[in-house]
Amino acid sequence: MRYGGANAVLRPPVRQIPLGPREVRLSRRAGGGFVLSSPYPLQSYPSRLTERLAHWARMRSEQTWIAQREADGKWRKLSYAEGFERVRALAQALLDRGLSVQRPLAILSDNDIEHALLAAAALHVGIPFAAISPAYSLVAKDFSRLRHVMELLTPGLVFVADGTRFSQAIRAAIPERTALLVLREPLAGYANTLFRDFQHTAAGAAVDQAYAAIAADSIAKFLFTSGSTGQPKAVIHTHRMLTSNLQMITQALPYLGETPPVIVDWLPWHHTFGGNHNYGLVMYHGGTLYIDEGRPLPGAIDRTVRNLKEIAPTVYFNVPRGYELLAPRLRADADLRRHFFSRLGMLFYAGAGLSQPVWDAYEEMAVETLGERILWVTGLGATETAPSVTFTTWDGVRAGMIGLPVPGLEVKLAPVNDKLEMRVRGDSVTTGYWRDTDSTRAAFDDEGYYRMGDAVRFVDPDDPLQGLFFDGRIGEDFKLSSGTWVSVGPLRTRAIAVGAPYLRDVVIAGHDRAYVAALVVPDVEACRTLCPALGAHVSAADMLSAEAVRAKFAALFTQLARDATGSSNCIERVLVLSTPPSIDAGEITDKGSINQRALLDHRAQLVALLYTEPPAPEVIAVTPLR
Repeated sequence: MRYGGANAVLRPPVRQIPLGPREVRLSRRAGGGFVLSSPYPLQSYPSRLTERLAHWARMRSEQTWIAQREADGKWRKLSYAEGFERVRALAQALLDRGLSVQRPLAILSDNDIEHALLAAAALHVGIPFAAISPAYSLVAKDFSRLRHVMELLTPGLVFVADGTRFSQAIRAAIPERTALLVLREPLAGYANTLFRDFQHTAAGAAVDQAYAAIAADSIAKFLFTSGSTGQPKAVIHTHRMLTSNLQMITQALPYLGETPPVIVDWLPWHHTFGGNHNYGLVMYHGGTLYIDEGRPLPGAIDRTVRNLKEIAPTVYFNVPRGYELLAPRLRADADLRRHFFSRLGMLFYAGAGLSQPVWDAYEEMAVETLGERILWVTGLGATETAPSVTFTTWDGVRAGMIGLPVPGLEVKLAPVNDKLEMRVRGDSVTTGYWRDTDSTRAAFDDEGYYRMGDAVRFVDPDDPLQGLFFDGRIGEDFKLSSGTWVSVGPLRTRAIAVGAPYLRDVVIAGHDRAYVAALVVPDVEACRTLCPALGAHVSAADMLSAEAVRAKFAALFTQLARDATGSSNCIERVLVLSTPPSIDAGEITDKGSINQRALLDHRAQLVALLYTEPPAPEVIAVTPLR
């Protein structure tokens, strides 16, 4: 059955941009399942992403492809023509090293122009590469994840921007026989090549021959999972996956093709949001990417603000935390607000749920500044799907909605316990995990659909056109001792919304227990504002145990309890963590998301405290309404 309809119109008006049609095909399966797809076929797409880079080098030769702020504050800009010339030279140098799928390129550094060039060069001649989270080198202490990644990849060449900065990690995890490519500060004991010498290789006929030999299903790159369920897995990305998904995005959001994207972006290229979606969209449509050296962290957001004061984006991509930290800066600075919204076509978020108050704040600021709202767009995807699976492509969406399938993908909703798990099949879905047959086998069902592990539900069961709503992670849910299921994702979302800005996350406990409890990951700086008399010198642990802080969390969770409809969504005990989640222990991923299972396992003694009778002194007891 096929459903169709016009986009909703709300007041105040929304800035108009081209959007894909809002239609869906739906078929029902025996046992309560569904299959959803777009009724529109996927249009043709290039077999290699750098086909687009070559095209723009001819058609928009002088336009800036990528830019990076230098130490002197000026922007270093690289045009499409110059960029493609340097890509070809680097591609020849990579071929000369004999790199291959068995000996790929590994990139340890943050986003920068050299990283962008190397990635494009590898793609251009069919040499697989992997961008590795810098946190495994610069934040972690035991380097176990970096060692795991290097042993899995067996790279033939490793790139770092600064050998000294990465020296400790390199010596701990990378054999001395491995060749290093460094932008600066070569590392003693290793075979170093300076980037300035590497890029001066003369491109020959071998580059064109290697480019022509690339098949659509050849491996283009590896992206590592966050490791939230164990050691990171290397997700195989083929050239077909990358270009087909960019075409799917384009058909869902044709604005991105009609208005070549100008973006100011910090999102890391070792993740699918930054490395596939944003990096890829700019190249696919001949846009411009300004590398944002800022981060959604106190202090680091200042650098993002500086960049946004100079560069007005046509589309803004960020995670919810980034929007939360940027909002007060926009409110306080009318010039920044006017510049930010001046040519903005849409606000896009992914990676986590955005709270409705933050959503509303941006709409209010846009109306105040422009007299119209800016469209919010989001969706659901995964590293294994390159990434986009669904999008909201209409006005009238609210936080938590994830939209409808993009053209070219089939989405199966399979009953699991009392929920529907999203599963996906199509050109942009991975073939599996590198050198991990067991995980690959477990990732797909008997019809070849990739199991995303995300639960979804219809916004309106009687009207599929309203799209889907995120309903948590299947693997996080559990039963209380009463047999009642606890849906962790929605409960976490509600708790974070109620607790903002004083908590960053909550870890839900209660498996086979009588009631739900939670470990709270606080926002330490926000909590300090509750007890200014203590001073900034007081330790986080002492500050978090102050009566004013405890009283605030007691009030917040009491408020949450008032809205509870039963034991499954009422948090009755709370303990505020005084030590942050550890990346080495796997409690937090390198992109900052909490690994619920690992944190509960590693903090088992604290979980036990939540259930002692009478409550331990450090536990905050919440009186539920019965």
